Amino acid sequence: MDPIPLDAFARRGTPPPRKSPTIFTATDLMAEQFEPVSYIVPGYVAEGCTLLAGRPKLGKSWLCLEWALAVAEGEVCLGNIRCTQGSVLYLALEDNRRRLQRRLRKLMLAGHDAPERLLLATEWPRASEGGVEEIRRWIDETYDARLVIVDVLAMFRPARTNKEQPYEADYNAIKALQSLAAETGVAIVVVHHTRKGAGDADPFEKVSGTLGLTGAADSAIILDRDGNGASLYARGRDIEEVESAVEFDTTTCRWRVMGEASEVRRSDERTHILDVLKDADEPMAPSDLAGALGWSNNNVRVMLFRMAKAGEVVKSGRKYVHPERMDLLKGARPDDEEED
Repeated sequence: MDPIPLDAFARRGTPPPRKSPTIFTATDLMAEQFEPVSYIVPGYVAEGCTLLAGRPKLGKSWLCLEWALAVAEGEVCLGNIRCTQGSVLYLALEDNRRRLQRRLRKLMLAGHDAPERLLLATEWPRASEGGVEEIRRWIDETYDARLVIVDVLAMFRPARTNKEQPYEADYNAIKALQSLAAETGVAIVVVHHTRKGAGDADPFEKVSGTLGLTGAADSAIILDRDGNGASLYARGRDIEEVESAVEFDTTTCRWRVMGEASEVRRSDERTHILDVLKDADEPMAPSDLAGALGWSNNNVRVMLFRMAKAGEVVKSGRKYVHPERMDLLKGARPDDEEED
């Protein structure tokens, strides 16, 4: 006897049979063996759904296309991060074929042909019009499907209904893609924007919309730029929290990881201090440096203390000089030692 289709229950006015939930013991769970999490871009993008957010025109699409090429070719991205090769579907929903061609020419490594494993589309149905099912079909038909990039969310998500609350609408906009990624083991990156005037308490607060977007995604990455330069912040269920300082090469149009953001920024601060001390006409007190740099007096004192301990600056009494400007100490009368 053929099974009764589920919509037949709806036609009859009766609900379909309910599927009982699966319950398992903690003992059984601990006895299971799972494959390790597969990274598509090691350290940043793992299997599952990742939300990538950043300000307009900051370089999100360049970053995504760089990732797509690296995976399709089995090459490196972000400077020296090697990706495992696989097929990629890139939905460039804000671009046209001419712009995509120009960008690919900029990004492709010298001597490399365009990779056959990189598939592109500039038009795609919205999620409510069969867009998720079309992605599923591509994954099912591609034996080595590894990465899908939806650029951007606004061109893919369904319109919010009057019955949906903002959080619910945002959550639903990501949830279908997250479920598809979890089911197939493919990474799906969804590109979105950050909002102006967001607080710095949590980088995720910068994502435009409600927390439903980051709540539904497995991971989120924030590409941002401030007075310290550009950074890439990532956090998720299956990846370690990381904040990297990055820079964009305008010649190759590629991003490069410079190191951990806190370390790079600390190095930049030390460089600024050394530059001021090198150009000084006399030894400088912490308050003088703070005024010249526009920084807080306390932060400069702490930094100078660390630099003096590391031998990066020379302390004379309450003042400091650059190691190459020891001539400034000749004839100087040392003041009483300052308590650091």
